[in-house]
Amino acid sequence: MKEIPMYLVSAFSERPFAGNPAAVCLLDAWLADDILLKMAQEHNQSETAFVVREGEAFSLRWFTTRNEVNLCGHATLASAHVIFHHLDFPHAAIHFATASGRLTVSREGGWLTLDFPASATQESTPPAALLAGLGLERYVSAHRGRAWLIELASREEVAVVRPNIAAMTPGEHKVTITAPGDGEYDFVSRFFSPGEAVWEDPVTGSAHTMLIPFWSAKLGKSKMLARQISARGGDIRCELKGDRVLMAGQAVTWLQGRILLR
Repeated sequence: MKEIPMYLVSAFSERPFAGNPAAVCLLDAWLADDILLKMAQEHNQSETAFVVREGEAFSLRWFTTRNEVNLCGHATLASAHVIFHHLDFPHAAIHFATASGRLTVSREGGWLTLDFPASATQESTPPAALLAGLGLERYVSAHRGRAWLIELASREEVAVVRPNIAAMTPGEHKVTITAPGDGEYDFVSRFFSPGEAVWEDPVTGSAHTMLIPFWSAKLGKSKMLARQISARGGDIRCELKGDRVLMAGQAVTWLQGRILLR
């Protein structure tokens, strides 16, 4: 019987039951892909991160309940939190080998900073079915990159969207909706992923790899504070640095246990 340490972590939050939860599993070596997927399905989180230590660095993979994905921000933050706080990792930065290349997470006080490649977007006309699924009759602009990015006029317009998720096509209609912030926030957003068990992602690091360069160009600033206004919600300190984006957040463990594989 194999015992696998497992943690449930609220990422982009300083308290449990907020931010975006992720499962983190620490492996001695990689298991078969079908086993990893079954584990992710059993956890039933938006993402499960699997980590294998390789000396002073780590390999990292992410699975939703449907498939493996090539980038996940909040599960990377959760993985770094586990390594720093539960493995007593002594260094100030962690380097992950991933499907998206080398990713670095550094710590300063209670904040962890993700260093990810920026994601480009191109202005594009969204499909009518996507707009209908979101219940949108108007929008300010629309762009497409690793997902759709649709700009609305205000935080209120973003907050009131109630998508008909069953009418949206998995993969094709993955979308972040966004608007200028008010008060302390430079911009706000929400993220929808049809077909996933958790179809509204509470806080989405990968979406911010698009949002940060988009809003940096619109606002003429490189450092911003963002809020994802899902029901759980979360804050992200954002910075555009050349072709990289820095995303800082907090994290907290709220469950720790062991998986028993027979």
